[in-house]
Amino acid sequence: MSLRLIPAPAGSGVVFRRSDLDYFEIAATGRNVAKVSYATSLMRQGVLISTTEHLLSALIGLGVDNVIIEIDNLEVPILDGSAKPYVDAIRAIGRKRQRRKREYIRILKPVEVIENSQAGSKFIGVYPGEGYQIDYTIDFPTPIGRESLRVDLESGDYETLIAPARTFGFREDEAMLRDMGLIRGASAESAIILTREGVENGPLRFDDEFVRHKVLDLIGDLALAGRRIWGRVVAERAGHAMHTALVQRLLRDRSAWEFANRAQLAAEPVATQRHALEVSAA
Repeated sequence: MSLRLIPAPAGSGVVFRRSDLDYFEIAATGRNVAKVSYATSLMRQGVLISTTEHLLSALIGLGVDNVIIEIDNLEVPILDGSAKPYVDAIRAIGRKRQRRKREYIRILKPVEVIENSQAGSKFIGVYPGEGYQIDYTIDFPTPIGRESLRVDLESGDYETLIAPARTFGFREDEAMLRDMGLIRGASAESAIILTREGVENGPLRFDDEFVRHKVLDLIGDLALAGRRIWGRVVAERAGHAMHTALVQRLLRDRSAWEFANRAQLAAEPVATQRHALEVSAA
């Protein structure tokens, strides 16, 4: 299969283009979310793009606002299960600063999604704040357990702290997921495989690699808001379905956010405004 990143004009956003289907385009926005289970898929007029979250995460993490993703398959390659191969590829080709000022989605009031079940409660919310703060907690069966991570994307540490974290799954779930048509590209080279005894294909890249990967997924899913978030996100035992539900709820409530460039973000130092220009893949 083939995947290409093509420069796009300022204001274009991120657009997937299926080169095997007459170059049909699907914008990476919340209105095109199709189905969400163990990965995020987009669909427009019956044309599907699946497993979008790792590539979208890399784009947000590196500050790429405008790009056409040309692909001749319905599934974005999982590669090594992280965003690092995409980060490395984008770094290799370079990025171009565009003249139009970057717009952020500045959060004005809380928006939350809560799910209660016999298995316990799950939660995700977005709140006013400075930068792009993420506070994520996971709670999985042994050997993962409970892990938490707090990070701010404005610190510039995405490339080293988040991008290398790989996706993971339990060996006992593999047959079920393949029967569901999921994890088609998954293997021991593209995911951390877990059993009740521990990690089957270690070593881990981080002691808390599991929660770091959930943060990676969250960044990619929230990219479907169409702009980088300016605020604070808190998640407790969430996943793709709740991430994208938050995007859709946020976009529906126009009173909860506004577009703002760096000059309009009151707490942003004037010295950094010149860096806040839209960026396209070179």
